[in-house]
Amino acid sequence: MKRKLLTMLLAAASLMLAGIPALAADKTPEQLIGEARAAIRQVSVDEVKHMIDTRENIVILDVRDQNELADGRISGAINISRGMLEFMAGSMLPDKNAKIVVYCSLDMRGPMATRTLNQLGYHHAVNMTGALKAWQAAGYPLVK
Repeated sequence: MKRKLLTMLLAAASLMLAGIPALAADKTPEQLIGEARAAIRQVSVDEVKHMIDTRENIVILDVRDQNELADGRISGAINISRGMLEFMAGSMLPDKNAKIVVYCSLDMRGPMATRTLNQLGYHHAVNMTGALKAWQAAGYPLVK
């Protein structure tokens, strides 16, 4: 009787655990981005411009791909493509206590990258809300 009960419990637990990965896989990219935004700190383009103008000690991180950089970037920004962030952050961003302002083109990769940085121990990484699109709409300069 005990053996039968144990077998039934193990079978039930296996079925429950088998469904967990399927739940995670059912999320849309928009849901993942929304979860990232909810988990991170964000700053406006005006706040970032003020940080730059007052020469605040920040690292500006552009997470766009190389083929997007020809459109221009925020002056002083360093580039690590979102796809390489986990692999290059340690060497290119050695100070985990640095204040890092992350941006992308359309505010989708930026929140994801910021969350990743936070998970890697960069607890002062923030996302620039609205991304480069908002920066340009505010009339702020880009360098080529």
